[in-house]
Amino acid sequence: MNILIFGSMCQSTGKTSLIVGLARALNKKFGYAKPFGDRLLYRKKRLWDYDAALITNIFGLHEIPDDISIGFDHSKLRFMYDEKAIREKLRGVISDVGDKRDLVFIEGGKEINYGISVYLDPLSVAAYTGGKLIIVVSGNENAVMDDLIFLKKRIDMTGVDLGGIIINKIQNVEEFKENNLAKIEETGLKVLGMIPFEKNLTTFTVGYLSERLFAKVVTGEEHMEKTVKSLFIGAMHVNAALESPLFKEEGKAVITSGDRTDMILAALEGDTACVVLTDNITPNAKIISAAKERNIPLLMVPADTFQTAKQLDLMEPLLTKEDTEKVELLKNTVLRHVLIDELIEG
Repeated sequence: MNILIFGSMCQSTGKTSLIVGLARALNKKFGYAKPFGDRLLYRKKRLWDYDAALITNIFGLHEIPDDISIGFDHSKLRFMYDEKAIREKLRGVISDVGDKRDLVFIEGGKEINYGISVYLDPLSVAAYTGGKLIIVVSGNENAVMDDLIFLKKRIDMTGVDLGGIIINKIQNVEEFKENNLAKIEETGLKVLGMIPFEKNLTTFTVGYLSERLFAKVVTGEEHMEKTVKSLFIGAMHVNAALESPLFKEEGKAVITSGDRTDMILAALEGDTACVVLTDNITPNAKIISAAKERNIPLLMVPADTFQTAKQLDLMEPLLTKEDTEKVELLKNTVLRHVLIDELIEG
Protein backbone atom coordinates (compact mmCIF):
# COMPACT_ATOMS: atom_id res chain seq x y z
CA MET A 1 0.00 0.00 0.00
CA ASN A 2 1.37 3.38 -1.06
CA ILE A 3 1.09 6.13 1.60
CA LEU A 4 1.42 9.82 0.78
CA ILE A 5 1.45 12.40 3.58
CA PHE A 6 0.74 16.02 2.65
CA GLY A 7 2.07 18.76 4.89
CA SER A 8 2.54 22.50 4.46
CA MET A 9 4.73 25.23 5.86
CA CYS A 10 1.71 27.46 6.53
CA GLN A 11 -2.06 27.29 6.30
CA SER A 12 -4.21 27.63 3.18
CA THR A 13 -1.63 26.29 0.72
CA GLY A 14 -4.23 24.09 -0.99
CA LYS A 15 -3.43 20.60 0.36
CA THR A 16 -7.03 19.40 0.29
CA SER A 17 -7.66 20.67 -3.24
CA LEU A 18 -4.43 19.06 -4.39
CA ILE A 19 -5.48 15.71 -2.92
CA VAL A 20 -8.87 16.01 -4.62
CA GLY A 21 -7.20 16.74 -7.96
CA LEU A 22 -4.76 13.84 -7.58
CA ALA A 23 -7.46 11.40 -6.52
CA ARG A 24 -9.60 12.32 -9.54
CA ALA A 25 -6.63 12.24 -11.92
CA LEU A 26 -5.29 8.87 -10.73
CA ASN A 27 -8.63 7.09 -10.83
CA LYS A 28 -7.36 4.48 -8.34
CA LYS A 29 -8.93 3.00 -5.26
CA PHE A 30 -7.71 5.19 -2.42
CA GLY A 31 -8.22 5.85 1.24
CA TYR A 32 -7.95 9.13 3.09
CA ALA A 33 -7.19 10.14 6.66
CA LYS A 34 -6.70 13.42 8.47
CA PRO A 35 -5.31 12.32 11.83
CA PHE A 36 -5.52 15.71 13.53
CA GLY A 37 -8.64 17.60 12.44
CA ASP A 38 -8.35 21.38 12.40
CA ARG A 39 -11.41 22.59 10.45
CA LEU A 40 -14.25 21.55 12.68
CA LEU A 41 -17.87 20.88 11.78
CA TYR A 42 -20.60 19.82 14.17
CA ARG A 43 -22.87 17.38 12.36
CA LYS A 44 -25.34 14.83 13.74
CA LYS A 45 -24.11 15.48 17.28
CA ARG A 46 -20.56 14.58 16.28
CA LEU A 47 -17.42 16.56 15.49
CA TRP A 48 -16.08 16.17 11.95
CA ASP A 49 -13.20 17.72 10.10
CA TYR A 50 -14.41 19.75 7.10
CA ASP A 51 -11.76 18.33 4.76
CA ALA A 52 -12.47 14.75 5.82
CA ALA A 53 -16.21 15.23 5.28
CA LEU A 54 -15.56 16.87 1.91
CA ILE A 55 -13.40 14.08 0.50
CA THR A 56 -15.63 11.27 1.77
CA ASN A 57 -18.62 13.00 0.16
CA ILE A 58 -16.97 13.83 -3.18
CA PHE A 59 -15.60 10.33 -3.70
CA GLY A 60 -18.26 8.29 -1.91
CA LEU A 61 -15.85 6.77 0.62
CA HIS A 62 -17.60 4.52 3.11
CA GLU A 63 -15.83 5.84 6.22
CA ILE A 64 -17.59 8.20 8.63
CA PRO A 65 -15.58 11.47 8.67
CA ASP A 66 -14.83 11.44 12.40
CA ASP A 67 -13.49 7.87 12.15
CA ILE A 68 -10.63 9.05 9.91
CA SER A 69 -9.49 11.66 12.44
CA ILE A 70 -7.91 10.60 15.73
CA GLY A 71 -8.82 13.84 17.46
CA PHE A 72 -9.46 17.57 17.23
CA ASP A 73 -8.22 18.99 20.53
CA HIS A 74 -4.67 19.07 21.91
CA SER A 75 -5.64 18.71 25.56
CA LYS A 76 -7.93 15.71 24.98
CA LEU A 77 -5.33 13.94 22.89
CA ARG A 78 -2.65 14.51 25.56
CA PHE A 79 -4.98 13.06 28.17
CA MET A 80 -5.99 10.03 26.09
CA TYR A 81 -2.77 8.97 24.34
CA ASP A 82 0.97 8.81 24.80
CA GLU A 83 3.29 8.53 21.79
CA LYS A 84 3.09 4.72 21.63
CA ALA A 85 -0.72 4.79 21.78
CA ILE A 86 -0.90 7.47 19.08
CA ARG A 87 1.31 5.38 16.84
CA GLU A 88 -0.89 2.32 17.31
CA LYS A 89 -4.08 4.32 16.79
CA LEU A 90 -2.65 5.86 13.62
CA ARG A 91 -1.71 2.47 12.23
CA GLY A 92 -5.24 1.24 12.94
CA VAL A 93 -6.81 4.17 11.09
CA ILE A 94 -4.53 3.67 8.08
CA SER A 95 -5.22 -0.07 8.05
CA ASP A 96 -8.96 0.61 7.99
CA VAL A 97 -8.95 3.32 5.30
CA GLY A 98 -6.35 1.47 3.22
CA ASP A 99 -8.13 -1.89 3.21
CA LYS A 100 -8.24 -3.23 -0.39
CA ARG A 101 -7.04 0.13 -1.71
CA ASP A 102 -3.97 1.01 -3.74
CA LEU A 103 -3.13 4.29 -2.11
CA VAL A 104 -3.73 6.26 1.09
CA PHE A 105 -3.63 10.05 1.27
CA ILE A 106 -2.89 11.43 4.73
CA GLU A 107 -3.46 15.14 5.20
CA GLY A 108 -1.59 17.10 7.84
CA GLY A 109 -2.89 20.06 9.78
CA LYS A 110 -2.67 23.71 8.84
CA GLU A 111 1.09 24.08 9.44
CA ILE A 112 4.08 21.76 9.52
CA ASN A 113 4.41 22.03 13.31
CA TYR A 114 0.67 21.71 14.01
CA GLY A 115 0.08 18.73 16.29
CA ILE A 116 3.71 18.07 17.19
CA SER A 117 2.97 18.13 20.93
CA VAL A 118 0.51 15.24 20.44
CA TYR A 119 2.70 13.38 17.89
CA LEU A 120 0.41 14.09 14.92
CA ASP A 121 2.39 16.64 12.94
CA PRO A 122 3.17 15.57 9.33
CA LEU A 123 6.80 14.67 10.10
CA SER A 124 5.81 12.40 12.99
CA VAL A 125 3.08 10.78 10.91
CA ALA A 126 5.55 10.18 8.07
CA ALA A 127 8.09 8.64 10.45
CA TYR A 128 5.48 6.37 12.12
CA THR A 129 3.93 5.14 8.86
CA GLY A 130 6.96 4.99 6.57
CA GLY A 131 4.96 6.95 4.01
CA LYS A 132 6.30 9.58 1.65
CA LEU A 133 6.04 13.19 2.82
CA ILE A 134 5.06 15.84 0.27
CA ILE A 135 5.36 19.48 1.33
CA VAL A 136 3.02 21.99 -0.30
CA VAL A 137 3.97 25.68 -0.30
CA SER A 138 2.24 28.75 -1.70
CA GLY A 139 2.26 32.51 -1.42
CA ASN A 140 4.25 35.26 -3.07
CA GLU A 141 7.66 34.50 -4.55
CA ASN A 142 9.65 35.65 -1.51
CA ALA A 143 7.46 33.78 0.98
CA VAL A 144 7.78 30.56 -1.02
CA MET A 145 11.57 30.83 -1.17
CA ASP A 146 11.80 31.62 2.56
CA ASP A 147 9.68 28.56 3.34
CA LEU A 148 11.74 26.25 1.14
CA ILE A 149 15.12 27.42 2.44
CA PHE A 150 13.83 27.15 6.01
CA LEU A 151 12.54 23.65 5.26
CA LYS A 152 15.93 22.58 3.95
CA LYS A 153 18.19 24.28 6.50
CA ARG A 154 16.22 24.26 9.73
CA ILE A 155 13.87 21.26 9.78
CA ASP A 156 15.28 17.89 10.78
CA MET A 157 14.07 15.22 8.37
CA THR A 158 15.80 12.31 10.10
CA GLY A 159 13.69 9.19 9.70
CA VAL A 160 11.37 10.89 7.21
CA ASP A 161 11.08 10.04 3.52
CA LEU A 162 10.74 13.50 1.98
CA GLY A 163 9.37 12.78 -1.47
CA GLY A 164 9.49 16.36 -2.67
CA ILE A 165 7.70 19.68 -2.80
CA ILE A 166 4.77 21.10 -4.74
CA ILE A 167 4.57 24.86 -5.22
CA ASN A 168 0.94 25.93 -5.53
CA LYS A 169 -0.96 29.06 -6.60
CA ILE A 170 1.89 30.65 -8.58
CA GLN A 171 0.87 33.89 -10.31
CA ASN A 172 3.36 33.49 -13.17
CA VAL A 173 4.89 30.01 -13.45
CA GLU A 174 7.43 30.81 -16.17
CA GLU A 175 8.68 33.89 -14.35
CA PHE A 176 8.90 31.96 -11.09
CA LYS A 177 10.92 29.19 -12.77
CA GLU A 178 13.29 31.69 -14.33
CA ASN A 179 13.90 33.51 -11.05
CA ASN A 180 13.92 30.64 -8.56
CA LEU A 181 14.07 27.11 -9.96
CA ALA A 182 17.87 26.92 -10.11
CA LYS A 183 18.12 28.10 -6.48
CA ILE A 184 15.57 25.50 -5.36
CA GLU A 185 17.38 22.73 -7.22
CA GLU A 186 20.64 23.74 -5.49
CA THR A 187 19.03 22.86 -2.15
CA GLY A 188 18.40 19.29 -3.31
CA LEU A 189 14.66 19.59 -2.83
CA LYS A 190 12.78 17.67 -5.51
CA VAL A 191 10.16 19.79 -7.27
CA LEU A 192 7.17 17.57 -8.10
CA GLY A 193 4.89 20.30 -9.34
CA MET A 194 4.54 24.02 -9.98
CA ILE A 195 0.85 24.86 -10.15
CA PRO A 196 -0.47 28.18 -11.45
CA PHE A 197 -3.00 30.30 -9.58
CA GLU A 198 -6.53 29.59 -10.82
CA LYS A 199 -8.98 32.45 -10.32
CA ASN A 200 -11.95 30.11 -10.76
CA LEU A 201 -10.92 28.20 -7.63
CA THR A 202 -11.37 31.35 -5.51
CA THR A 203 -15.05 31.81 -6.32
CA PHE A 204 -17.89 30.42 -4.21
CA THR A 205 -21.65 30.12 -4.40
CA VAL A 206 -24.25 32.36 -2.80
CA GLY A 207 -25.26 29.33 -0.72
CA TYR A 208 -21.72 28.96 0.61
CA LEU A 209 -21.60 32.67 1.49
CA SER A 210 -24.98 32.41 3.19
CA GLU A 211 -23.89 29.46 5.32
CA ARG A 212 -20.68 31.15 6.42
CA LEU A 213 -22.52 34.33 7.42
CA PHE A 214 -25.42 32.42 9.03
CA ALA A 215 -27.63 34.69 6.94
CA LYS A 216 -31.40 34.68 6.70
CA VAL A 217 -32.54 34.26 3.09
CA VAL A 218 -35.13 36.98 2.46
CA THR A 219 -35.75 35.91 -1.12
CA GLY A 220 -34.06 33.90 -3.87
CA GLU A 221 -33.58 30.61 -2.04
CA GLU A 222 -33.92 28.76 -5.35
CA HIS A 223 -30.92 30.66 -6.79
CA MET A 224 -28.29 29.88 -4.16
CA GLU A 225 -26.11 28.13 -6.75
CA LYS A 226 -25.16 31.49 -8.33
CA THR A 227 -21.40 32.09 -8.36
CA VAL A 228 -19.91 34.98 -6.39
CA LYS A 229 -16.83 36.25 -8.21
CA SER A 230 -16.17 39.47 -6.31
CA LEU A 231 -17.32 41.52 -3.33
CA PHE A 232 -18.45 45.15 -3.34
CA ILE A 233 -18.91 47.12 -0.13
CA GLY A 234 -21.82 49.51 -0.70
CA ALA A 235 -21.09 52.03 2.03
CA MET A 236 -20.58 55.11 -0.18
CA HIS A 237 -22.98 57.36 -2.07
CA VAL A 238 -24.74 55.46 -4.85
CA ASN A 239 -23.35 57.80 -7.54
CA ALA A 240 -19.80 56.96 -6.45
CA ALA A 241 -20.67 53.27 -6.56
CA LEU A 242 -22.05 53.51 -10.09
CA GLU A 243 -18.78 55.11 -11.26
CA SER A 244 -16.64 52.39 -9.69
CA PRO A 245 -15.27 49.68 -12.04
CA LEU A 246 -15.74 47.18 -9.20
CA PHE A 247 -19.48 47.81 -9.19
CA LYS A 248 -19.62 46.91 -12.89
CA GLU A 249 -18.00 43.50 -12.41
CA GLU A 250 -20.14 40.45 -13.08
CA GLY A 251 -21.15 38.04 -10.36
CA LYS A 252 -20.54 40.46 -7.50
CA ALA A 253 -22.01 40.25 -4.01
CA VAL A 254 -23.00 43.70 -2.78
CA ILE A 255 -22.81 44.25 0.99
CA THR A 256 -24.88 47.20 2.20
CA SER A 257 -27.25 48.21 4.97
CA GLY A 258 -30.85 47.00 4.60
CA ASP A 259 -32.09 50.62 4.67
CA ARG A 260 -29.91 51.71 1.71
CA THR A 261 -32.75 51.51 -0.82
CA ASP A 262 -30.78 53.44 -3.44
CA MET A 263 -27.76 51.11 -3.25
CA ILE A 264 -29.88 47.95 -3.25
CA LEU A 265 -31.88 49.03 -6.31
CA ALA A 266 -28.65 49.95 -8.13
CA ALA A 267 -27.26 46.50 -7.31
CA LEU A 268 -30.43 44.82 -8.62
CA GLU A 269 -30.03 46.65 -11.94
CA GLY A 270 -26.51 45.29 -12.47
CA ASP A 271 -24.91 41.86 -12.88
CA THR A 272 -25.19 40.97 -9.22
CA ALA A 273 -25.04 37.47 -7.71
CA CYS A 274 -26.64 38.51 -4.42
CA VAL A 275 -27.13 41.39 -2.00
CA VAL A 276 -26.12 41.01 1.64
CA LEU A 277 -28.34 43.24 3.78
CA THR A 278 -26.64 44.27 7.01
CA ASP A 279 -27.90 45.62 10.37
CA ASN A 280 -30.77 43.09 10.38
CA ILE A 281 -32.91 45.52 8.37
CA THR A 282 -35.49 43.99 6.06
CA PRO A 283 -36.01 46.07 2.90
CA ASN A 284 -39.45 47.18 1.77
CA ALA A 285 -41.78 45.01 -0.30
CA LYS A 286 -40.89 46.87 -3.53
CA ILE A 287 -37.23 45.86 -3.25
CA ILE A 288 -38.06 42.26 -2.34
CA SER A 289 -40.36 42.06 -5.36
CA ALA A 290 -37.67 43.54 -7.66
CA ALA A 291 -35.08 41.05 -6.37
CA LYS A 292 -37.49 38.18 -6.93
CA GLU A 293 -38.17 39.31 -10.52
CA ARG A 294 -34.43 39.48 -11.27
CA ASN A 295 -33.63 36.15 -9.53
CA ILE A 296 -31.14 37.86 -7.20
CA PRO A 297 -31.02 36.45 -3.64
CA LEU A 298 -31.28 38.86 -0.73
CA LEU A 299 -29.45 37.70 2.42
CA MET A 300 -29.88 39.41 5.78
CA VAL A 301 -27.30 39.45 8.58
CA PRO A 302 -27.29 41.13 12.04
CA ALA A 303 -23.79 42.66 11.83
CA ASP A 304 -23.13 46.10 10.39
CA THR A 305 -21.58 46.62 6.95
CA PHE A 306 -18.03 47.03 8.24
CA GLN A 307 -18.10 43.89 10.39
CA THR A 308 -19.73 41.85 7.62
CA ALA A 309 -17.13 43.03 5.11
CA LYS A 310 -14.37 42.10 7.56
CA GLN A 311 -15.90 38.66 8.04
CA LEU A 312 -16.08 38.10 4.29
CA ASP A 313 -12.52 39.28 3.81
CA LEU A 314 -11.37 36.54 6.20
CA MET A 315 -13.60 33.88 4.64
CA GLU A 316 -11.70 31.14 2.84
CA PRO A 317 -13.37 29.89 -0.36
CA LEU A 318 -13.30 26.20 0.57
CA LEU A 319 -14.19 23.51 -1.91
CA THR A 320 -17.65 21.94 -1.51
CA LYS A 321 -19.09 18.65 -2.72
CA GLU A 322 -21.31 20.54 -5.18
CA ASP A 323 -18.30 22.12 -6.92
CA THR A 324 -18.11 19.56 -9.73
CA GLU A 325 -16.58 22.04 -12.19
CA LYS A 326 -13.84 22.93 -9.70
CA VAL A 327 -13.09 19.25 -9.10
CA GLU A 328 -12.68 18.75 -12.86
CA LEU A 329 -10.45 21.84 -13.02
CA LEU A 330 -8.32 20.49 -10.18
CA LYS A 331 -7.94 17.15 -11.97
CA ASN A 332 -6.85 18.79 -15.22
CA THR A 333 -4.51 21.18 -13.40
CA VAL A 334 -2.81 18.30 -11.60
CA LEU A 335 -2.46 16.33 -14.83
CA ARG A 336 -0.77 19.30 -16.53
CA HIS A 337 1.47 20.56 -13.75
CA VAL A 338 2.34 17.71 -11.35
CA LEU A 339 4.82 14.89 -12.01
CA ILE A 340 2.31 12.27 -10.93
CA ASP A 341 4.39 9.18 -11.73
CA GLU A 342 7.35 10.51 -9.73
CA LEU A 343 5.09 11.51 -6.86
CA ILE A 344 3.49 8.06 -6.66
CA GLU A 345 6.40 5.82 -7.58
CA GLY A 346 9.54 7.93 -7.29
